[in-house]
Amino acid sequence: MQKMWGDKRYHSLNYFLRNKFGEKIFKISLDAGFSCPNRDGTISKGGCIFCSERGSGDFAGDRNFCIGDQFAEIKAMMNKKWKEGKYIAYFQAYTNTYASLEILREKYDEALKEEGVVALAIATRPDCLDPNVLDLLEEYSKKVYLWVELGLQTSKDKTAKLINRGYNLEIFEEAIRNLRARNIDVVVHTIFGLPEESKEDMLNTVRYISKLDIQGVKFHLLHLMKGTPLVKLYEQGRLSFLEQEEYIELICKAISILPQQAVIHRLTGDAPRQLLIGPMWSLKKWEILNAIDSYLQDNDIYQGLYFSTNTD
Repeated sequence: MQKMWGDKRYHSLNYFLRNKFGEKIFKISLDAGFSCPNRDGTISKGGCIFCSERGSGDFAGDRNFCIGDQFAEIKAMMNKKWKEGKYIAYFQAYTNTYASLEILREKYDEALKEEGVVALAIATRPDCLDPNVLDLLEEYSKKVYLWVELGLQTSKDKTAKLINRGYNLEIFEEAIRNLRARNIDVVVHTIFGLPEESKEDMLNTVRYISKLDIQGVKFHLLHLMKGTPLVKLYEQGRLSFLEQEEYIELICKAISILPQQAVIHRLTGDAPRQLLIGPMWSLKKWEILNAIDSYLQDNDIYQGLYFSTNTD
């Protein structure tokens, strides 16, 4: 049965947050100064091959400043466009459960002290959620709305090894079970356009996550950025970019596979222009989002259309 979420054919984050909180909610992206076990040698060095030096926090605050100062600066920029609303403190850069409990508590508390914060979003790795960290997250989830973001990127083992992800699907699934046992919402990141993946591989990742107990999804287009290990594969001819039309069609197929209750947090993304090697069309974010809306409308596609059979 077709369903509309406001004026969208998919369950958008904006729709979800407005219904939950009754007003506009802004995300404040923070860099708490953490590292990552996939960078510091605990698991590997160099991180995932697509990840920038800022640990996927290229638009987050400056880690040289405290959480409060980062928050104030980004809030001021947001308020130039939107005068009223509440805030999500989004711990985005690197691995935001990869520290002692004392440090984690200090950083989270600093964010929650900011006026208007109604939610916490914690981006981390599924292999950085030991029982003590899980208990801490559960504690915060009882104070404020909280979700945890996990970077799956792909369900294909061969690609996972190629991108140096550093953990297997069993660890990912265990992390979801542990978080859901504590009634914490889970948002999963996927990337379209990873090296040597077919379009069917990308859609199979969506089919995989659609069967799991997750509450949200972030779809990313692969960005090739200067200074990342992925550049070497590109120079070897092992990476080709998706065209804009291909990506839009893939995203719309992915939307149709997801269950209707899953919140779509992101449909595309951008990278800093000065770092981006390609695809350059990804810089036209609003054009892409509008094209997705048009494709869904023109082809009578909506979220959940093919969820029952998981076919496209």
